[in-house]
Amino acid sequence: MTSPATPLHALIVVDVQQAFVRGDGALPGAARLVDRTADLITRARAAGALVVHVQNDGPAGADDEPHTPGWELHHPVEAGPTEHVIRKTHDDAFQETTLQARLTSSGVRSLAVCGLMSEMCVQATARTAVALGYRVVLPHDAHATHDIPAEPGISAAVPAATVSRVAAWAISQDADVTTRTADVTFTATPPAGRPVGGPARN
Repeated sequence: MTSPATPLHALIVVDVQQAFVRGDGALPGAARLVDRTADLITRARAAGALVVHVQNDGPAGADDEPHTPGWELHHPVEAGPTEHVIRKTHDDAFQETTLQARLTSSGVRSLAVCGLMSEMCVQATARTAVALGYRVVLPHDAHATHDIPAEPGISAAVPAATVSRVAAWAISQDADVTTRTADVTFTATPPAGRPVGGPARN
C-alpha cells in the first residue's frame, strides 16, 4: 500500500458549516474538527493542491437552510483556480454536483476527505471517491459527528467518537482511515492540459 505520507493532489472539506460547529448545535468535537480542517486547508493551499469546500443545502427550516447564518461555511474561502465551493443536496458530494468534473479537469488522482458528518456525508463522499478510482485518505482526527442518543429497548447512547471510528472502519479496506491530520501532505495538481489518464491509485 502507498504510504499515508505520499503527497495528495486535493482536499475535500465536507459541510464544515456554522450550524454544526458553533452554538447550541455544535458537534461534541467541533473545536478539534475546525482546528484540524483549518490545518489541512492551510497546508493544501501552501502546496498548490486543489481545495474543494462542500456546502450542504438543507431543506426549508433546517439549520443549514441556504442563505441562513447556519448554512455559511466556517472556513473562509480563497476563491481561485485551485479553490472552489461546490453545493450539494445529497449526502454524497459527487451526486448531482460538478465535483467529479472538477477533480478530473484538475488532474487529481489522490485526495483527502475531512469534515462532517462521519457516518453520513463524509463516508458517502469517500466511498464514491474510492469507487471512482481515487486514492483516498480520511484522517481519523479530521472528521466528526453527533452522539447517537439512547433508544430504550434497542441500545444505549453511542458516543460521537465511536460513531466516527466505526464509520471510517467500514471503508478501511479501501482508504487510509488511521492517518493523523499532521501526517497528511499535499502537492500541486498536474498543470492544466497535462494528460493524466483518468483517476487511478498512486
